[in-house]
Amino acid sequence: MAPERINRVAMLSVHTSPLEQPGTGDAGGMNVYVVEVARQLARRDVEVEIFTRATSVDQAPVHELEPGVLVRHVTAGPFEGLRKDDLPGQLCAFAAGVMRIGAFAPEGHYDLVHSHYWLSGQVGWLAADRWQVPLVHTMHTMARVKNQHLANDDSPEPPGREIGEVQVVEAADRLIANTLGERRELIELYAAEPDKVVVVPPGVDLELFSPGDRAAARASVGLPPDAKVLLFVGRIQPLKAPEVLVGAAAELLARHPSWAGDLVVAILGGPSGSGLEHPESLQQLAQQLGVTPQVRFVKPVPRPELAQWYRAADLVAVPSHSESFGLVAVEAQACGTPVVAADVGGLPTAVGDAGVLVDGHAVPTWADALESLLLDPDRRAALSHKAVGHAALFGWDRTTERLYEVYVEASRARRAGLAGQPGRLEPVTPQSLEPPTSEALDGMASAVVP
Repeated sequence: MAPERINRVAMLSVHTSPLEQPGTGDAGGMNVYVVEVARQLARRDVEVEIFTRATSVDQAPVHELEPGVLVRHVTAGPFEGLRKDDLPGQLCAFAAGVMRIGAFAPEGHYDLVHSHYWLSGQVGWLAADRWQVPLVHTMHTMARVKNQHLANDDSPEPPGREIGEVQVVEAADRLIANTLGERRELIELYAAEPDKVVVVPPGVDLELFSPGDRAAARASVGLPPDAKVLLFVGRIQPLKAPEVLVGAAAELLARHPSWAGDLVVAILGGPSGSGLEHPESLQQLAQQLGVTPQVRFVKPVPRPELAQWYRAADLVAVPSHSESFGLVAVEAQACGTPVVAADVGGLPTAVGDAGVLVDGHAVPTWADALESLLLDPDRRAALSHKAVGHAALFGWDRTTERLYEVYVEASRARRAGLAGQPGRLEPVTPQSLEPPTSEALDGMASAVVP
């Protein structure tokens, strides 16, 4: 039986390691989430063991991230050369490695499993069932949501992922949604039981990401002191839509030719996902549009340096087609930099009224939004002040405190027999893959978000 007190959590992050640099490959906001939550839990005397796939022969089997947080590298398939789309075929091997480690641990070693992304949820389903502990799952992204908001040149998520997500949603004792919108998507698109879905917004490191001297920040990252600086931070792939910012920059120069020597568009990140198929496409677009002198491509940087980039920018653009939350937006705002973001997914929550939301991805519309702020320093200053206050609502300590409450609730519910029997599912059929009908949704009980 699960204890009232959670002492040790097995956290699963199959496809990307918390030790990887966010901004390239498959590393992004989820990596930050896993690391920060694990650290905060450890500071609350909750030990965390993070299981991730080994990607190098040089990786030690166990790495201490900090006291109370271990990263366990599990061998599953070749160390290198596997993309995320190849990993479903390695889930059995990964699960076997996790089970082997668990077999050498004392009985009751783990109190709870928290899995991240659907691949980890598949393994978490098995681990939680084997260890007879609750499964808490965070989706981070969902196939059905992504497929509803695809970029024109992006590929849809495969049906196999949808099947896997349906299974994880049904198996989990609790599902963590980043926003109210994501909670609704889990219920409407995946028939999640409303009582199982809890909204816990992600956080931001408010000590690292904080306002600072813009001139000093620009000097530290090599930017001119008087430039008009637009910044994109993230993985370079169609989902994140960095081409919208490059196109908007070309439009701005067409409207204001005198800005040619002042405008800087910094693209900070590396190719990822479907963007790996054409890794030079953004550079080629900049050349075609005649803005190569204005666009700087910067490789992912350590987080203290990232904070300096945020401080150095006049505006941060987040033009994604889909975001479950949008950590970049909150990090930028914590540094006092206004954000212009697409009005999609969790970005309205992340941005709040401290930034500008843009409807759609039309380049002229984005150019309008950026232009109006670049020409209005007073409005930028007002948004900067609001941004810092808004970001202060999203500290990782608050996120982790609520997560721990969910852990305890899940354990109590399991002990009381209220959480069902995860792992004992009906077979997934073509009919069960269809989102529930409006009539079915009408019959669902409305749950108050904890």
